[in-house]
Amino acid sequence: MQNRAPPDRTTLLAPASGRVPPRSARAASIHAELLAAIVDRRLAPGTRLPEDEIGAIYGASRTIVRAALEALSHEGLVTIEPNRGAGVARPSVAEAGEVFQARGVIEPQVAVLAAAGATPEAIARLRACIEEEHAALHAGEHRRAIVLSGNFHNLIAEMAGQSILALWVRELVLRSSLILSLYWRRPELTCATPAHAALIDALAGGDAAAAARLMAEHIADLAEGLDLTERSATPVPLADLLAPPR
Repeated sequence: MQNRAPPDRTTLLAPASGRVPPRSARAASIHAELLAAIVDRRLAPGTRLPEDEIGAIYGASRTIVRAALEALSHEGLVTIEPNRGAGVARPSVAEAGEVFQARGVIEPQVAVLAAAGATPEAIARLRACIEEEHAALHAGEHRRAIVLSGNFHNLIAEMAGQSILALWVRELVLRSSLILSLYWRRPELTCATPAHAALIDALAGGDAAAAARLMAEHIADLAEGLDLTERSATPVPLADLLAPPR
């Protein structure tokens, strides 16, 4: 098995408010590892997740693995089917369109609330996030850049001060990671730093109207980067994709 750096433990991978994490610390650890592998695209949509195989990789019982998989299924990232077991969710073309339509409705309004509640500390976190994203891109760390791009949207949702909206945005961003794995057609990454920088300027200035407009344009641009045709995936052994928790 190849040696890999630990997954990025940032906002996108943190437990969402309103969601119940696995009760077992061991299950929570495996949940976090699988979530990281899905978000950074090591586990592609449609990848089968047999409980016994995951248990062998992590040295855990099937009961522990099942708890981790069930938590991921509640987040919409894993599907569990009778007699077939679990697999990474594979969003349909229709679902992909619905996810980005939902983001286009919700996130501009979240930006309005965030502009009203922006603090110097929150703006500093946003600037630090895009600086890390920019550095990751220059270093060729594309998976980390993808996670940071998602974190940017989650940080804005946190600024809005609405826990339910923050939960919705987090789940939509997570599902978007699967959609982008399947349908992204542009050679560049998902979220352009200039778009993020313009949003930060609007939020820092308390310009709610500009923040909403820029967010709507940004989400629309992401949606335009999708090629909504069905894709097939080549199975890869889980042991080549996952590393035991550290």
